[in-house]
Amino acid sequence: MNNKVKVLAISGSIRKRSYNKALLMSIKDHRQDIDMEIFDLENIPMYNEDIEANMPISVKIFKQKIKEADLVLIATPEYNYSISGVLKNALDWASRPKNDNSFSLKPVGIMGVSPGSLGTSRAQYHLRQIGVGLNMRILNRPEIMIAGAKDKFNDEDRLVDEKSIKLIDDLINEMIKMID
Repeated sequence: MNNKVKVLAISGSIRKRSYNKALLMSIKDHRQDIDMEIFDLENIPMYNEDIEANMPISVKIFKQKIKEADLVLIATPEYNYSISGVLKNALDWASRPKNDNSFSLKPVGIMGVSPGSLGTSRAQYHLRQIGVGLNMRILNRPEIMIAGAKDKFNDEDRLVDEKSIKLIDDLINEMIKMID
């Protein structure tokens, strides 16, 4: 019997060598005490209310995985001071139809990594605003905004920055306390 906390991890980037995907893979490798699945948003189609009643199977699976998870971790890149279109699209699908918001009251941790100097701070603040609309239970601290990505990962795309690893451990430990 598996009593590990079930974590669904979502990267807001679908790029093959995304730093945010690498961040989630690093957490999965590092935290053997949790059961973490990384969900790829690549197959989620563009949201269209016309097909909401007959939702695509990829969306149904995504919504179900959110509901089954104890916690959700979102690693967001920053595009034009905001989250990616891919992530926003997935969040829109997850909240639909109106009476079936998969994120409602779900404990959510957010983080992000960027080659830039602000480490996705603006995107994360925007994601927090969206989270209010989706009734997410977002953990406020610690904030994980990893800047200067190329210096924080090794040649195998694994996070090696000890300060960031400590903050992530703190975030996950605090999120586990949020589980009812």
